[in-house]
Amino acid sequence: MNSSSVRTAWMRALLGVTLLTAMACTPVQVLTHSVSRNEARVPVGRYDIDPDHTSITFDVDHFKYSRFTMRFDRKQGQLDWNEGGLERSTASVTIDAASIDTNVPLLDRMVKSDSMLDVSRYPEIRFASTRFERTGDARGTLSGNLTIRGVTQPVTLDVTFNGFAPDPLTKKDTLGFSADGHFSRAKFGLATWYPAVGDDIHVRIQAEFVKTPAGA
Repeated sequence: MNSSSVRTAWMRALLGVTLLTAMACTPVQVLTHSVSRNEARVPVGRYDIDPDHTSITFDVDHFKYSRFTMRFDRKQGQLDWNEGGLERSTASVTIDAASIDTNVPLLDRMVKSDSMLDVSRYPEIRFASTRFERTGDARGTLSGNLTIRGVTQPVTLDVTFNGFAPDPLTKKDTLGFSADGHFSRAKFGLATWYPAVGDDIHVRIQAEFVKTPAGA
């Protein structure tokens, strides 16, 4: 074997070792991944919703048989994290009203129609936080203004800060939250089908926010 062949074989072996090492590191990083609920460790700045790892669902009483669940597939929003943690930070979320998914195509069309959400005239559902009150470590109540079908009403969500850490796959600073709350749909002018469909709307949110690159 000449020197050129030896050099080529050596380079291939080195490349193979490098790839195997990289492949081995990722599972190890995932397996050893942990998050911190220490708010002081979170870098100050803007964080954007990760739409692929955020879910927003609503459920409502259906003929007293069950709580019928629907979800919104398209959403965006941001969290402005400031020194002082949850009490000093603000969040806003915008939902594409036409992205509602009840898992029943006919019902989707009915909910989107002018008898309910009227998405052609009111394409967005918006929430903007106004105040956070702590109720425990990494948890509290988040008050804000919710706008549906052009009507804005105050709502309160029970929020838990699940933790912060760089994502082991993307390396981006990531925050996780869970939120839960209730509101009256009648207050937003959405009384259609009552009382067959209940008035109380239960909203559940699982959200991940990713640090926005500097200058974006």
